[in-house]
Order: sequence, then C-alpha cells, then structure tokens
Amino acid sequence: MTLKHIIEHIKKALSGTEEDYTVGSIRKAIFYLSIPMILEMLMESLFAVVDIFFVGKLGVQAVATVGLTESVLTIVYSVAIGLSMAATAVVARRIGEKDRRAASEAAFQAIVICTTLALLIGGIGFYFAKELLQLMGGEEALVESGYGYTKVIFAGNISVMLLFLINGVFRGAGNAVIAMRTLWLANGINILLDPLLIFGIGFFPELGLEGAAWATTIGRSIGVLYQFSVLLRGKAVISFHWEVMRFKWRMVQNILKIALGGMGQFLIESASWIILMRIVSISGSVALAGFTIAIRLIIFALLPAMGFSNAAATLVGQNLGAGHPYRAEESAWKAAHYTAVFLGICGLVFFFGGDWVISWFNENPEVVNIGGTGLGIICLGYVFFAYGMVMSQSLNGAGDTRTPTLINISVLWLFQLPLAYALSHFFELGANGVFIAIAVGHSLHAVVSSWIFNKGKWKLVKV
Repeated sequence: MTLKHIIEHIKKALSGTEEDYTVGSIRKAIFYLSIPMILEMLMESLFAVVDIFFVGKLGVQAVATVGLTESVLTIVYSVAIGLSMAATAVVARRIGEKDRRAASEAAFQAIVICTTLALLIGGIGFYFAKELLQLMGGEEALVESGYGYTKVIFAGNISVMLLFLINGVFRGAGNAVIAMRTLWLANGINILLDPLLIFGIGFFPELGLEGAAWATTIGRSIGVLYQFSVLLRGKAVISFHWEVMRFKWRMVQNILKIALGGMGQFLIESASWIILMRIVSISGSVALAGFTIAIRLIIFALLPAMGFSNAAATLVGQNLGAGHPYRAEESAWKAAHYTAVFLGICGLVFFFGGDWVISWFNENPEVVNIGGTGLGIICLGYVFFAYGMVMSQSLNGAGDTRTPTLINISVLWLFQLPLAYALSHFFELGANGVFIAIAVGHSLHAVVSSWIFNKGKWKLVKV
C-alpha cells in the first residue's frame, strides 16, 4: 500500500462517513474505527500528562492531592464506564440488527440513568471532600490545602460521567469520529485553561490547584454540550426526537443488568488502584508523587491503546447483532495483535528513558528515582497489557460484563493486592513492590482473559 493510499484511508477514517462494519475487510474496519478512537484517547492521555505537568509546578503536595482525589474518582469513573460499556454493547447490537430507532431509545435511557447517578455521587463527594482525602491517608497539611480541588472536581462530575457515557453511545454506533471530536474539544479547552487558571495569567484569577479542577469542569461541560447538539440535530446515526425521548423501564432494566456487571468490573479494578495508592501513601508524599506521575505516564500510553480495544468492542457487538460470531472473534484477535505492537514500542521508550521523562514533571531527585524505576518495571508487562485490555473489552462488547468482573476479582484482588502489600512491606521494597505487583498482576490478567475469550461462550450472550 502506497503512502497516498494510507493518507486516503486516514482521511476516510476521520471524515465521519457512516460505514457498515459487519461486511468487508476486518482490517479496514479496525483501521476506520481505531484511528479516531486512538486520537480520541490520545487527547485524553495528553490532557492527563499536561495537567500533571502544570500541577507539578505547585509542589509535591499538589501532585499528591491530585493522586488521592483521582483514586477516589476512579469509583465515579467506574460507574460512568460501566454505563458506557452497557450503552456500547446495546447500541452496537441494535445497529448490527439495523434497528436505529431502538439504538437511539437505548441511548436516551442510558443518559437518564447516568444523570441521576451523577447528581447523587457529586453531592456526596462535594460534602465529604475533606473526609475522603483523610480516608485515603492524606496528611493534615495536604488535606487543608487540597480539599477545595476535590470539592470542585466532584461538583462537576456530571460532565465527566456524561462525556464517558455519550461517547460510548457514539462508539457503539460506529460513529467514532464524533466521540473523537468531543474529547478533542473538551480536553483542548482543559489544556488551554489549565495554566491560565492555575497561575492567573492575564486577566484570569490565580486559583492554584483549584484552577486545574475548574479547567477540567469547564472543558468537559462544553464537550457534553457539543454531544447533545449532535444528538438533537437529528443527522447522526443516533438521534433524539420526541418518539425516542420517553422513559422505558424494561429498556432501563436491560441496560442496568449489563451496566451493573461493568460497574462491578471497574469498581473492582478502581478499588485495587485505591488500595495500591493507599499502600504507597504509607511511604509519604514524595513516594506518592512519584507513583502518581508514573501512573499518569503509564495511562498516557494505555489510553491510545484503548482505541483498539474500543474498536474491538464495537466490531464484536455489531457483528454478533448481524449474526457473524466468527467475524466478531477474528476482529478481536487482530485488534489485540495491533495493540501489542503499539504498547511494545511504548514500553521500550519508558524502559530506557523513564528517569528523563519523569524529570519533566518534577525535579525532586527522590520523585524522579521512584517514578523512573516504576516506569521501567511496569512497562515490562506492556505486551501482556494489550491482550488483557482487548479481550476484556471484547467480552464487554458482546454484553458479557460478568466474566471480566470475575477475572478482576480473582486476579486483581486475590492475587495482585496481597502481592503488592507483601513486596512493599514484608520485603521492604516500598513503591517498587507495588510497581512489580502491577506488572505481574496485569500480565496474569491478560493470560486468563485470553484463555476465557478463546473458549467462545460470549458468542451466546443475548442483549
């Protein structure tokens, strides 16, 4: 394939043209879906890194506050991602069946559920901001200086949850370009506002750490407004009009049934990250800062890789709906192989340049040493991460959210957490013990997920 043909295919992938992914070349289907999804997640990961870059200028405590807050927020994200997985699975299945109206109805019900839960979670987080930081092991000075950031983040969590959910709807419909544009808009505004609100540049107020929270809330709220403009315009695959904007309890039950498995799945994973963060916090704010920066960078590579995983989920769901289970299986394995190549390259960069990359965000020698070593350890399992991500997401795309949940309980809770605690404290490896446990645990997760996916029971799931 010539460079000209590659450029033409990229242009087509980014054009937003509707495609039928249940027929034709699987390789092209993965390409057309994954390119906008990778770019979508690349912007998400870029924001995560840029955000911690500016926050890092405020000192170790500011970075540690972000780390503790985000550990708690992963619970919020778990609810949003669980609903997003359900929406993706149901919408993809209905699109595969060529029933666009049912797909739009499912999307509307999912938004109603998400809005209700977001308001409840946001109120609790806003009111108990100090207590949450204390519960996570934050030192008194850290809690007093950082709880304002936590309050703003929780107050605006509805925009984060809706952004996740509605992008899941668009991805399930195969319209990955809309999801990409949404996240680029939202996070582009985040990146622009971060330095302006944190440092008070020009006529903007100097809000310090709270400025980062306001930048996130404003940016993502604008992204959600853009999503609704697309849904209400009536020209996309998923469109809202009076006939579909009606509450349907049976459909809500169906979405919740799938979403509960997805929520449980990610709550388990999120809880494991919270506990890992809690284990590291015992070693103090410096270790916590190094761990936070390292994990941000790990996510920087993993999020674009999620583009392949999300493409696999869409292809699995749509092809099952169209009655092509073997095409669905082939799509997942091909996406996993491509992801492994991408993460393998990222792993080499982190392994040989970990300290150098960490030093961009904080010049404290201890922070650089902890974070750089952590990057080198975790990236040793990067190729395994690829298969774990894609196989789990493919099961979710089929509507089988229960199996990945059981895998997470077995591997992350019963294996990874005890290993992290033992290595960190009994063997006195500190943060390095946690990094080793993450690499080993997620490698085992990949092996188990791939084995179960290969058994093929997911092909029989009804959505």
